[in-house]
Amino acid sequence: MGRKGILINYDFCTGCHSCEVSCRVEHGYPDDQGGVIVVQVGPWEYGPDRYQYSFVPVITDQCDQCFERVDAGKDPACVHHCQAFAMKYGRIDDLSKEVDEGSKFILYYL
Repeated sequence: MGRKGILINYDFCTGCHSCEVSCRVEHGYPDDQGGVIVVQVGPWEYGPDRYQYSFVPVITDQCDQCFERVDAGKDPACVHHCQAFAMKYGRIDDLSKEVDEGSKFILYYL
């Protein structure tokens, strides 16, 4: 079947934190913990009319890829609730084919 993972295109992440909240609710984590944490990078200017301002969802060691949801045929909670559709779950081989030039991707797998 192949290993599965979560692909995140952080060019599309808006920093809404829906992935964090859904993970905490799904697993009962306290407010300062979770399987995914959204990190803000910037804002700062690094050249004429060039700025760094990104949100990067980081998968933590507490992530179990929502094995119970996945066993029931559902996506992990963070992927399901991503408002910007910046996260995808699937086989690593399939997800790696979706990476295109010019976007910022992170591929996590357990």
